[in-house]
Amino acid sequence: MKKSFYLSLFFLSALLTSCGDTNVVENIPAGNVDTPPISGYFKKRVLIEDYTGTWCGNCTRVSYAIEQVKAQNDKVVTVAIHNGNDPFHFAGIAPLKNLILPNSPLALPVSRLNRMKVWTFPEPTNTQEAIDLTGNNSGLGLAMNSTVENGMINLDVNIKFALNYSNLKLVVYLLEDSLVYMQSNYTTYYESVNPIPAYTHNHVLRTSMTNILGDPIAENTTAGSSITKNFTIPVPTNIANAANINFVAFLIGEDNIAINARGSHANENQEFEENP
Repeated sequence: MKKSFYLSLFFLSALLTSCGDTNVVENIPAGNVDTPPISGYFKKRVLIEDYTGTWCGNCTRVSYAIEQVKAQNDKVVTVAIHNGNDPFHFAGIAPLKNLILPNSPLALPVSRLNRMKVWTFPEPTNTQEAIDLTGNNSGLGLAMNSTVENGMINLDVNIKFALNYSNLKLVVYLLEDSLVYMQSNYTTYYESVNPIPAYTHNHVLRTSMTNILGDPIAENTTAGSSITKNFTIPVPTNIANAANINFVAFLIGEDNIAINARGSHANENQEFEENP
């Protein structure tokens, strides 16, 4: 009887660890930034959502911190969400504000890592908080392909899974770079110049191509599967220069925390950042 029991355990173990459509078994690796890449998993990027304004003199502190993070790590995806009396004001900010600050006013600057984590003040001395959320072994990966021509945008967001997921939501942003406008600056950063007369604003959120809190994914999200979401829209009227369009896509779980994110330039064709 005992021999039969152990034989059953052996065969069950062999079944669970046998090869299927993916090289990855249900064995989630450590999420540490320094964990070596494991075959079949994906590069893990951190999402930084920067709630900001051209009028906000202390918002340059967060902008400077983002520059420092990017100088140390290339796995960073950033979004600048402008608010207030600002030429780049994002009119659809209310749902995000109610998500991250349900019982408080939005007093800028505000920044969030992977949508929900507060980036500790002062951000420039806490860049490691953002870097610690990057890694080599995400259980899902993203790749985007796009064309922007003749006043139309066509974007494919491709998603591939190395682990099993459920109750995911996809957020897709359309951003614009190289918007030059005065920036108030009450900090010692940027040589204490106030205002900065011709500040270049990048990754400015212009529209959300999904519900800003995410569109539910109804397709198969199990290990080894992949799906594609297509978006076709006219170039928004608030875009100053279609050549400077770029995109950000990220997936969130039930806790609204971003699992992985990816940025892409217009007319770029990406491959999955999958570990060999």
